[in-house]
Amino acid sequence: MAEPVQLPLPGFDQARARWRRDYEAQIGTDRVVRNRSGIEVKPIYTPDDWDGSRYMEELGFPGAPPFTRGIYPTMHRGRTWTQRQLIGLGTPEDFNLRIRKIIAAGATGLSLIPCNSVYRGYDVDECPIELLGTCGTTVNSVDDMDRCLEGVDLGRISTALNDPSPFTLLALLLVVAEKRGVPWSSITGTSNQSDYLSHFVANHMFFRLALPGARRVLLDHIEFALEKIPGWNPLSVVGQHMQQGGATPAEAMGLTLSTAIQYATDLIEGRGHAPDKVLPKFTFFFDISISFFEEVAKFRAGRRIWQRIARERFGAKDPRSWRFKFHGQTSGVDLTRQQPLNNIARATVQAMAGIFGGLQSMHVDAYDEVLSVPTEKAAKIAIATQNILREEAHLTDVIDPLGGSYYVETLTNEMEAKIEAVIAKIDAAGGMYRACETGLVQTMLGESALAFQEKVESGEEKIVGVNAYREEGDAVDVPALDRPAREAMEAQIARLVRYKEARDQAATRRALDGLARAANSTSDNVFGAVVEAARAGATHGEICATLRRELGFGDVLVVP
Repeated sequence: MAEPVQLPLPGFDQARARWRRDYEAQIGTDRVVRNRSGIEVKPIYTPDDWDGSRYMEELGFPGAPPFTRGIYPTMHRGRTWTQRQLIGLGTPEDFNLRIRKIIAAGATGLSLIPCNSVYRGYDVDECPIELLGTCGTTVNSVDDMDRCLEGVDLGRISTALNDPSPFTLLALLLVVAEKRGVPWSSITGTSNQSDYLSHFVANHMFFRLALPGARRVLLDHIEFALEKIPGWNPLSVVGQHMQQGGATPAEAMGLTLSTAIQYATDLIEGRGHAPDKVLPKFTFFFDISISFFEEVAKFRAGRRIWQRIARERFGAKDPRSWRFKFHGQTSGVDLTRQQPLNNIARATVQAMAGIFGGLQSMHVDAYDEVLSVPTEKAAKIAIATQNILREEAHLTDVIDPLGGSYYVETLTNEMEAKIEAVIAKIDAAGGMYRACETGLVQTMLGESALAFQEKVESGEEKIVGVNAYREEGDAVDVPALDRPAREAMEAQIARLVRYKEARDQAATRRALDGLARAANSTSDNVFGAVVEAARAGATHGEICATLRRELGFGDVLVVP
């Protein structure tokens, strides 16, 4: 066995001085390089920057604190990430046809993206027909959900629902499971868009209920799932919205962890739950930008900070509470309409950053997502990209293969300091709820977005095909997916009308009245009433309308 490196190394100072002299002679006036988080990046890293003497404190081993190298002992060598492609398309039948092909191509989990009309809280018969099914699937009723998941074994395949408060899609799914005789105890998946604070700040279309009401419904939703759907993850804290809204990678991680702190505080101090009951159910959802090493360091640092928060701030004793489980999606913000086939390379680099960063599940963007809902061809390439990285490039053979790099370890520490500074700033503002309520977070995102855009416009930040290496007539050279046929959307509206006419009207009315009463009660579980309403035949739009009337409409804060 080799002896550990002893510092100082023989001849190190002389060799460093010689390299510095030659470097400066060849490069001339050196430029200052900074990553997206503003950290200065040096031309070379050595034992002067990180020497391994703090190995156990800063790295340790996978599956044990500080979790820098991963939350499980085997990581991807034992079990690779879930390939969870986000799919939303036209009618429920369109979605079902696509997911069957995607599963056959290698996807191991489902993710349902609803139509924008659904995100806004409405049924298809309340919206202009031209807008329906263009960005996702029209899912308004139990029958719609049943058609979406026809032929899918709900007790075997994990399902992520992009389902903002009041979580009607999960309610519809649970009723479908009942009808099929599938016990709720076997249902697994995630309420993928349960983070109302990220919606309030950076994804306004998803923000359906007023801030206090959204807070109430989320906590009820989590409590319901803890009791009745043990395999379900009711909370996904979404850093993706923060980063795509303009936050730097370090800011996005800091704001996301601050959001998780807020939800943990609400559940533990506000609702009286034990830390080790609720924290194992926390999951995270992040954007993966093309700033490769910065993203790897972001995830490694975030994992280290979260275990410290869980253990020291909240007193969690169960190792499952310390795990930083996250889904990563390659960044749609980095995709370009110009020379769109280049997006395959961008998504591949981002996917590699997610893999080396230690994610648990991943969606790789299709190259044409900047133009429309992905075409089938592009979606298959996105899945094949992951298969190639795993099977052909052998990226899963070694756990945390960048660990020990002088650069990566130094950058991880620097990102950790940046992230902790953001958390401290939010703590000083009274916590994430208050920081969002006052506009502090929105201002941070706006300032960072403007700073990055100015770098793009000045040419300091180069984007191939946009402000560098441009070609004549290369704006769009691939076909986009056609809009859904008007006849298909007319048939979907007619089907929903028939659904509403055929149900037990009195039972539906009673259930919606019960939902209104629950919203005004201090003891009833609102999400339980949402499930009851779905069971009685109420639609997504009717449930949202009832809660908007009782809890307030989701108006966002506009910061000048």
